Amino acid sequence: MSFDYLAEQFATLAWGPWLVIFLVGSGIFFLIFSGLRPFRYLPHAFALLTGKYSKESDVGDVSHFKALTAALSGTIGLGNIAGVAVAIQLGGPGAIFWMWLTAIVGIATKFFTCTLSVMYRDVNPDGTTNAGPMYVIKNALPNYMLPLAYFFAIFGVIGCLPGFQSNQLVQISKDLYFPGVENFELIAGIFLAIITAIVVVGGLKRIANVASYLVPFMGCIYFGAVLICIALNIEEFLPSLSLIISEGLSSLKALLSGSIMGVVIIGVRRGAFSNEAGIGTESLVHGSAKASHPVKQGLVAMTGPIFDTLIMCTATAVLILISGVWQNSDAQGVTLTAEAFNNILGPVGSFVVFLCVLCFGISTIFTYSYYGSSCAKFLFGEKGSQIYTYIFILMIVIFAVISLDTALNIIDGAFAMMAIPTLVSTLWLAPKVMSSAREYFNSLNETAKRT
Repeated sequence: MSFDYLAEQFATLAWGPWLVIFLVGSGIFFLIFSGLRPFRYLPHAFALLTGKYSKESDVGDVSHFKALTAALSGTIGLGNIAGVAVAIQLGGPGAIFWMWLTAIVGIATKFFTCTLSVMYRDVNPDGTTNAGPMYVIKNALPNYMLPLAYFFAIFGVIGCLPGFQSNQLVQISKDLYFPGVENFELIAGIFLAIITAIVVVGGLKRIANVASYLVPFMGCIYFGAVLICIALNIEEFLPSLSLIISEGLSSLKALLSGSIMGVVIIGVRRGAFSNEAGIGTESLVHGSAKASHPVKQGLVAMTGPIFDTLIMCTATAVLILISGVWQNSDAQGVTLTAEAFNNILGPVGSFVVFLCVLCFGISTIFTYSYYGSSCAKFLFGEKGSQIYTYIFILMIVIFAVISLDTALNIIDGAFAMMAIPTLVSTLWLAPKVMSSAREYFNSLNETAKRT
């Protein structure tokens, strides 16, 4: 029995219908329970990103904007560029429909999880913070629920390993520019490990500083390139959207009749990897933001699925569909997206996607190192966190040389496990979130009336 087989079985069992129902069902509950009230404050959420309502004296490690870009660096990029390609390959265009649904309910889920992460974070004597679902469980739930906190942290140190990122960065580099180089995977893995080591030793502040410049800049370049591709094939734009919707609705009808679940699982699975809503990873960094009120960061976090799934994932999906490569290519993951660009823009397109994947992938690795080390710190203390960072850097090299399926299955399975304590604690504490939200929104409205 091979390790590849065990990893596949782990992911398949973890991402069974039960988790899809739990993840999407929880998001629907949050939508209904909130009365959609947070959605009415989306303009205010975008205003928070500008720093308009922030003070330097606010408790936390990084600004609203830097917290969001650090979190987005873990989602915008390989989750959108490679993850979408994987979803279409495995589940067809209809899988994107389920990624959309996951993002919509994920907006509400992120509001709740990230608000809680600020409400129940630990603040250290030096002003730094420790945040995430494990601290929410430790500080807000009864003691008998504490094993859930350790459950999250254990799978967090596994799920936040750089498997998908390292593997896909090496794959696209080799496929496009170094196909004949012997031992390229090992060489590239070592190179990535060195770059990562230089940045991550600086902790969250250095990671957030890098992400705050890299993510918006590269996001604009990638999205702009996709828009050019769509403009050159504008007649295929509406048919591609129609295909996503029609196949998604077909899978919905089949799901209701009890005859299909595969496409739904693939879409929700890739959607969770894309925007991380309900998984809990995003609250590790959002919980460390400088926020005078927990709801502020909950609102900021809400914008994440809009950027990374509804905008970036849709753009990538449309690009792949209008190019036609999804029907007649044996390429895997990120290389399929590169082929789509190449079909429309030629070598320039391939270089654009390579550059974006390189920058996004590296920034994602930076962010995941913080996620994993935060979980290790909860389990083993500061010393354990430092040791984990060294292990993380070593794993970049290891994941660079193993198969995509194995890397993906390990991460997917661990992500599924992380969702359990995150959603259980969030459902438990949802009334406290809405109580805090009503207080904040009422205060905001009173201030608006006075001005």
